[in-house]
Amino acid sequence: MWRCCENFSPLKYALSSTLLPCCRFSSHFKAPFSSHCHGKGGGAAAGARNEKLRVFIVAGEPSGDLIGSRLMASLRRLSPRPLQFAGVGGNLMKREGLVSEFPMEDIAVMGVAELLPHLVRIWVRLRQTVTAVMDFRPHVVVTVDAKGFSFRVLRSITDAYRRLGVSRPPLVHYVAPSSWAWKGGENKLKNLADTLDHLLCILPFEAALFKAHGIKATYVGHPVLEDAFTSVATGENPAHCRWWIKGSKSCSRQDFGLQSGSTVVCVLPGSRAQEVKRMLPLFESALDLLADKVPMLTAIIPTAPSHVITDAVTEAVKSWKTPNILLPYASEKDKYSAFAASDVSLCTSGTAVLQLQMARVPTVVAYRAHPLTEWLIKSRTKLHYISLPNILLDSPVIPEALFADCTPQRLFTLLCQVLEDSEVKEQQAKAAEQVLSMLVPPQQSVLESTGSLCSVENVFDWRPSMAAASTILTLLQIDKT
Repeated sequence: MWRCCENFSPLKYALSSTLLPCCRFSSHFKAPFSSHCHGKGGGAAAGARNEKLRVFIVAGEPSGDLIGSRLMASLRRLSPRPLQFAGVGGNLMKREGLVSEFPMEDIAVMGVAELLPHLVRIWVRLRQTVTAVMDFRPHVVVTVDAKGFSFRVLRSITDAYRRLGVSRPPLVHYVAPSSWAWKGGENKLKNLADTLDHLLCILPFEAALFKAHGIKATYVGHPVLEDAFTSVATGENPAHCRWWIKGSKSCSRQDFGLQSGSTVVCVLPGSRAQEVKRMLPLFESALDLLADKVPMLTAIIPTAPSHVITDAVTEAVKSWKTPNILLPYASEKDKYSAFAASDVSLCTSGTAVLQLQMARVPTVVAYRAHPLTEWLIKSRTKLHYISLPNILLDSPVIPEALFADCTPQRLFTLLCQVLEDSEVKEQQAKAAEQVLSMLVPPQQSVLESTGSLCSVENVFDWRPSMAAASTILTLLQIDKT
């Protein structure tokens, strides 16, 4: 009955359709393409082979920044034409060549009560994004997750082109909305087909659901699986390693300067400012309780690659009694090194839950929100669990402390249970292998949706981002051979 941030993000800009109106644009825009037709998905996909393929891409939060950066790299790898990117993203997308229109953190807000103070700023950023699209004249627009902001951008783009009487470029959204998780959620899909040309799904059951509602969709695999490709030899199939990113506990602990016999808790407070502010005090108090029972307790805290999050965490942990090691602006390599050194993790619900499963770290999941947001989630969701592994298995394999039940005492109790019970650890390890194998797209479906493996000779190097990139190029009718 809860929230799963790995894909199900209840009230991410929840109910914001009543709070944030779709932008309207007048005819002061110049027609971006020399087209006389009026329709959807036309744009400027066709063009000379040496013409740059212009991709406008928008991500609204750190997990989307990672997904977007990998998509950009895969598009560059597969496209026979040079690429030019514009849009909104974070540090990872900037490393791939994006010059962001504004700081991604400006739109990284989730929840109803949490959204209200930021409405004006988000509305301004929405207008700025659509203006940038019109000026850039893209061949395709790709939005990544953050559906509250993303779908308003896509609707506003559609409105702007319609007013100009020209065909808009294809619109693609990566990470499907979790309509399946909400009471009456599927009823809201009827208008999505007019906004989207293609939906890239990351859960195995989603593509069929959206196709049944007239929305073109492709299952491309879960983005977190891509982490595994960094831990295996080139050309090796990560599935042969059971999607297990193995690290050396002794080497990692030595690298972090940890004493022999230390009990290490990996603390992951979230990737949004309001999550960090709400969760860190709870985590601090829980660790204080744990320190009274567990000698030589140390916390390792990787932060999201965002100065807002890193600054907030850095300031907060200065006063902690529990010894801690802070990993600011943690890369994926830093994060998995921290996982390898850890005995257990205390994690705010999010993508990190699946990453911890890939490292086989026993985990306790926690989540709190504004009371209004919590009430809306509990009254509207159809789910019984918060974390994706529990949702997919329909079983509380990973202990969860949610909302009013998310107290320092409850977190302490669950941490002790996971640390002391070997059966709980074994169950989580078995569940991890089962869940991760469910998130791999069948090879045949990838081949059918993309037409070929393009320039990738080894099928085992076919990553989720490459399936997504090839689907986009196929949509644009770009010859990938």
